[in-house]
Amino acid sequence: MLVKAETSRLRERRNVRELIRPIEELARGSQHLFTAHLELSGSLGERVTVPRFLFAGPGSGGASFLRLGIFGGLHGDEAASVLGVIAFIEQLHRDPELARGYELFIYPICNPTGYADDTRWSRNGVDLNRQFWRDSAEPEIVLLERQLVNLAFDGIVALHSDDTSAGLYGFVKGHALTRHVLEPALVRASTVLPRNFDKSIDNFQANEGIIDSGYPGVLSAPPAQHPRPLEIVFETPQLAPIDQQTEAHQLALEEILLRFRATISEAQSI
Repeated sequence: MLVKAETSRLRERRNVRELIRPIEELARGSQHLFTAHLELSGSLGERVTVPRFLFAGPGSGGASFLRLGIFGGLHGDEAASVLGVIAFIEQLHRDPELARGYELFIYPICNPTGYADDTRWSRNGVDLNRQFWRDSAEPEIVLLERQLVNLAFDGIVALHSDDTSAGLYGFVKGHALTRHVLEPALVRASTVLPRNFDKSIDNFQANEGIIDSGYPGVLSAPPAQHPRPLEIVFETPQLAPIDQQTEAHQLALEEILLRFRATISEAQSI
């Protein structure tokens, strides 16, 4: 009965506008949270909304803000990545101090047609997370690449769920200190779900749930961006209960904010 009820709940959430409406309502009365959605033309000529929210954390004593991009729902059938981002935004609204010193650009559903259709791919039949920086004409990729170029993030976090993994893991790329941010995020999320300690995960060599390589074409910083930002892909086990995956994503994002800010501060002091 629980599985049936959960499946029914997710089907009801396939309406993208209905899913993000509560966050839009939070933004109307917030001094920190703002709605700034993006629009694109879909494969059938229809207008498609890519939800985007901005969260401006409290100031950090005159220091410059860290600009972080957070991306969910690149694969439309990975609902936990979407729900985890939404839960994270709700927690930020309750406790803005979590984002002190940050400018957060949050994209909960990067593949809105895939999410609506409950498929990995976009409505064009394309795996969007293999298309970045490969001269793709896919409208979602063109739109997101423009965001990545124009905003030049200090850090990029993409959330996913893996149906072949029994536990949490992640990919690191870019800034040399990235591993020191992902590690505590995995520890924090492992209070909800187990961590994957296999030596090989998703056909990549792994070290305690952390992978240093990855597939070509995944969402990442522009090739010309220097210095390289922190880049993390955080994965939950897709076959785990959706509420546990959602909480794991939320906790990981909270810990990433805490650790990234502290790690950059320490590096600048050396």
